[in-house]
Order: sequence, then C-alpha cells, then structure tokens
Amino acid sequence: MTERDLFFLVMILIGASALTVFIVQFVRSRRRRDDDGRSGNWWEGPWDEDKR
Repeated sequence: MTERDLFFLVMILIGASALTVFIVQFVRSRRRRDDDGRSGNWWEGPWDEDKR
C-alpha cells in the first residue's frame, strides 16, 4: 500500500463520515418538529408545570 492509496482511503473515510453526520442531523431535525410545524428542542418551553 502506497502513500497515495492511504491518502485515498483517508479521504473516502472523511467524506463518508461527513455525509453520515449530515444525514443524521437532517433526519433528527425533521423528526423533532411538532405537528404544527414548529421546531425546537426538548428543553425549550413553554413550561406549563412551572405555573403551579
């Protein structure tokens, strides 16, 4: 295995991992949306139970 082959394998690995991260982030952001189309994280309000 030459340096050129090793460089090619490393670049393929970096590209595949970047593509995987992009796909995972895209799927998570689409799954996180509520029924009314709003997107947000679980720690974002409203906090109805705090008004007790």
